[in-house]
Amino acid sequence: MLLLHGWPDDATAWRGITPALEAAGYRWAAPWLRGFGSTRFLSDGTPRDGSGVALAQDALDLAEALGWSRFAVVGHDWGGRAAYLMAALAPERLTSIASLAIGYAPRGRFAVPSFAQSRLWWYQWFMTTDGGAVAVRNDPIGFARIQWETWSPAGWFDAAVFDTTAESFRNPDWASITLHGYRSRWQTEPLDAQYAPLRDRVDATETLAIPTLMIQGGADACDPANGSEEQQRYFTSGYRRLVLPGVGHFPAREAPIAVAEAVLAHLAATSSW
Repeated sequence: MLLLHGWPDDATAWRGITPALEAAGYRWAAPWLRGFGSTRFLSDGTPRDGSGVALAQDALDLAEALGWSRFAVVGHDWGGRAAYLMAALAPERLTSIASLAIGYAPRGRFAVPSFAQSRLWWYQWFMTTDGGAVAVRNDPIGFARIQWETWSPAGWFDAAVFDTTAESFRNPDWASITLHGYRSRWQTEPLDAQYAPLRDRVDATETLAIPTLMIQGGADACDPANGSEEQQRYFTSGYRRLVLPGVGHFPAREAPIAVAEAVLAHLAATSSW
């Protein structure tokens, strides 16, 4: 299975659940998303496209390079969005999806949210301003830490864990990918032309035919649990939603045992589908 981390996080997010996956006999790969960790673009001229379609294609390309014809995907936040898009782009490749903390956006579209949700998404509006973009480039780690401190119940993480994870945000492309990923949702931003056909396919896809588990933190202060309710109509091959009480936006880090158990149960239930 592919384990795709979220924002602002990195591939070490899965360390709490991978021992259970291995004990159950699963082989996994947990890459850094583009712009994170040690990832590098091969050309300075490549657009720093941080859209979900670009991330989804990266993951499909990695699976191809690994020789995986069919596989499961577990994704958190940005990784969860990529998983949904992979199901739209290459349903024949996926056996199942588990998405953490992020609900499904049909056709990959972003609708302006309610006033209450907009208050929680202040960081997205902040990045659409020129001054906000400069601030993120000047202090990417400080910006990321604010999200860790406010998206989950107080005291959920150890400072040393954040500092280790934050090394992935020192990537010279992290700010560019972050800014493009959010700014392109709400305003016109240059897009990598190679993904245009994929964007069209996503835009034409309303429902997904992959068995899906959605794990939501009941105390998520970025994407509250009520925002992911009543989505089962978009999944034609089965959908289950699990809300973990007292857990915030980072379920794999905050409740690794519960997440591992839920993912393994989902995989067992869908292995014959």
